[in-house]
Amino acid sequence: MYVSYHQDDWNTWLPLAEFFYHNSDYSSTKPSPFFTVYGRDPQFDSAHITKDTPAGNLLTEMQLVQQNVKRELEVSINSFKRYSDERRESPPFFNPSDMVWLSSKNIKSTRPTKTLSEIFLGPFPILNKVITHSYHVNGIPSTQSSIFLS
Repeated sequence: MYVSYHQDDWNTWLPLAEFFYHNSDYSSTKPSPFFTVYGRDPQFDSAHITKDTPAGNLLTEMQLVQQNVKRELEVSINSFKRYSDERRESPPFFNPSDMVWLSSKNIKSTRPTKTLSEIFLGPFPILNKVITHSYHVNGIPSTQSSIFLS
C-alpha cells in the first residue's frame, strides 16, 4: 500500500507511516502518543505551500500516506472487533438455588500437590445475585463468598 509495485522504496515511506500512525488516536489511550508525550498534536501548516513545488509534492504524498494509514487502522480495528465478537458469548444467567461448579484455580488447596487436586469444586448453591454476573455462593472453601460466574 505504501510502496511501489517493485517494493523497493518501503524504507522511504516507513518514517512517514510511523509518524502518522503515532499521530492517530489510539483506542486504548484515546489521545495520540504525540499528544500524550508533548501535550499537543503536530500541526501541518500547508496554506503557503503550492502544489508545484517539491514541498507541495511532499505534502501531497504525506496527505495520501496519512489517509492510507487512517484507513488501514480502521480496517484493523474492525477486524479485531469482528474476531473478538465472533468468539464472545453472553455470560450465563443463574437463579437462586441453582447449583454451580467452581474452578479451583484461585482457591488454595490443602493438598500438597496442586496438579493432583480437583480442577472443579462443588456443586455449590447460589444464594443471590450481587450485581451483574456476580453471585453469592454458599459453602465456598475460602474467605470469599461473592464470586464472578461466567
